[in-house]
Amino acid sequence: MDLFYWQLVYFLVKNRYRIIKLSNAPHEIWLESFEHKGAPLIRLVRYDIDWSSWLQRDLEYTRQIAEQLQKRHLRRSLPILNIYISAYPPVDDWEWIVKEPTEHSSLHTILVHSANQMQALQDISQIIHVPVSLPAIEHDMDPQFAIQSIQRHVFRLEKERQEKEKRLMEHGKPRIVYALIAIQVLMFLFLEWKGGSTNSAVLIQYGAKFNPLIQSGEWWRLITPVFLHIGFLHLLMNTMALYYLGIVVERLYGSWRFLFIYLLAGFFGTVGSFLFTSSISAGASGAIFGLFGALLYFGTVYRHLFFQTMGANIIGLIVLNLGLGLLIPGIDNAGHIGGLIGGFLAANIVHLPRHRSWSKQLLSFLVTLSLLSFSLYMGFKG
Repeated sequence: MDLFYWQLVYFLVKNRYRIIKLSNAPHEIWLESFEHKGAPLIRLVRYDIDWSSWLQRDLEYTRQIAEQLQKRHLRRSLPILNIYISAYPPVDDWEWIVKEPTEHSSLHTILVHSANQMQALQDISQIIHVPVSLPAIEHDMDPQFAIQSIQRHVFRLEKERQEKEKRLMEHGKPRIVYALIAIQVLMFLFLEWKGGSTNSAVLIQYGAKFNPLIQSGEWWRLITPVFLHIGFLHLLMNTMALYYLGIVVERLYGSWRFLFIYLLAGFFGTVGSFLFTSSISAGASGAIFGLFGALLYFGTVYRHLFFQTMGANIIGLIVLNLGLGLLIPGIDNAGHIGGLIGGFLAANIVHLPRHRSWSKQLLSFLVTLSLLSFSLYMGFKG
């Protein structure tokens, strides 16, 4: 049954499943599909089960892990296929245990033993919606040698996948982000020199968002506020956020895509503020929320990789910052939400490197153009 175990692992890895957890006591592998949405997480356990009590305890452990994974993936229900591979079934009554319904997760359990392999493969195929075909082994090949050969193939495929993901996460080198930080700092020093970055007259003179002047035709004020900041603390917080988020986004999208996302998100953020707030405003917050939007878009394309690396943290930060914007007076939440939407749409337009979809990109461009046109019309209409 050891050979059967590794043959099944190889089939799954070959069919776009990734190993997310591997242990040896007992032999246990967790795998998830990184291509098929809705595909179940798969847990494979190779252990010769003597008594059903062991099976019962292990299923309880599996349910606990399933609940943790549901929280990590932010999903109410996470389908899990739990497969035991044992030379023989338990000596006492066990079928009722694997058929017992679960409350918190869609957990399906299959026990494979020497007498039911073909039926088990059919059941697995039905659940994962892929016909399972185990790799052929020559009749005269030593089983241990065959296992070692399959293991080498499995870990080679897994290494290739990890290298591909690493290239995806490090497509570009952060250059533009440093230039944007330098511009922010220089503009802050310039405002301080001219009379103070908290001086309303100075802010208006050098490009802050001021609705009456925008409505009178000074349209450039929809982008210049992105580079201005009101006070040192404002500059410090936004510069830190731009540094940490900007490096990640520029590596994912490349420099020019990153710049497009940043500027369009900043523009959207100012338009949102122009529509819903009349106060003078400035800052890169809208553009920075746009970087959150770009990361959310990455999560729609590579959901599993997103949640494995940063997904829960990113969503938590977005909720926290928007919540603070509602609770703390003086925070321009309209600009933040506008930037978030703008960044998501901008990422849709440029898409990820080597992952183009012209029809979706064109549709995103038309949606963005329509939304901006409507928003500007409403803003100038007053």
